[in-house]
Amino acid sequence: MADNNVVFAGQVSQPAIGQGTWYMGENARLRQKEVDALRAGIDLGLTLIDTAEMYADGGAEEVVGEALQGGLRDKVFLVSKVYPWNAGGKKAIAACEASLRRLKTEVLDLYLLHWRGNYSLAETVEVMETLIAQGKIRRWGVSNLDYSDMQELIRVRGGDACATNQVLYHLGSRGIEYDLLPWCQQQAIPVMAYCPLAQAGRLRDGLLENSAVREIAAAHNVSAAQILLAWVISHQGVIAIPKASSVAHVQENAEALNITLSSEELVLLDNAFPAPGRKTPLDVV
Repeated sequence: MADNNVVFAGQVSQPAIGQGTWYMGENARLRQKEVDALRAGIDLGLTLIDTAEMYADGGAEEVVGEALQGGLRDKVFLVSKVYPWNAGGKKAIAACEASLRRLKTEVLDLYLLHWRGNYSLAETVEVMETLIAQGKIRRWGVSNLDYSDMQELIRVRGGDACATNQVLYHLGSRGIEYDLLPWCQQQAIPVMAYCPLAQAGRLRDGLLENSAVREIAAAHNVSAAQILLAWVISHQGVIAIPKASSVAHVQENAEALNITLSSEELVLLDNAFPAPGRKTPLDVV
């Protein structure tokens, strides 16, 4: 079993479950509930918070910024992402500065290219290094890059400084295990798993209702969702970033850190949802 901490560049260790914010900031009536959930997560030790300028057109960043008021900023590892069309030159600097304003902070712990666009990887790496030099970010990474993209990235000057690759990963979508995940593990590049619960099972029919998942959940006296999280973080160097829209939900997520799946249970899950035997396209939502 993997350790329940993941180490980023600079020897910064974070619990293997963080907090995602996709769909936050879209409904003003839910704002306080979202703020409360994020703060509860921090109290429970889920100190990595992931957001993006894309989420609710910056609204999610504003929710995070509000949640971090009152001295909480220094307790978290703050991650945001830049649109691909903003990921070069002056546009990237302006986008980062706008994210910092919405987040009410002076620096990001990690800034990611959300997905590949028209800017070359070399241009994006160059501006990321500029942002580090300007003190606006501490490290940079990527999202939604497949194995071949990562091979291209590390050949770019400075590309080997990439601190993470954030990709879709859950029990029902295991394509990264064929080549991308083993390579990232070999390179000591943490993988951030978005949609680790398959958007409450919507991305894979029958995932939460699967008999093996439910049997293991019953044996541990936990929910099926907690088993899915425990499975994701059982992999070396993987941090899951589920969104929790309530305090109760974030408590459930945090409790998954305490679940250790046995080798027999992992085999059961492997048989129910086999790893790919060949290369498959990167799963993206």
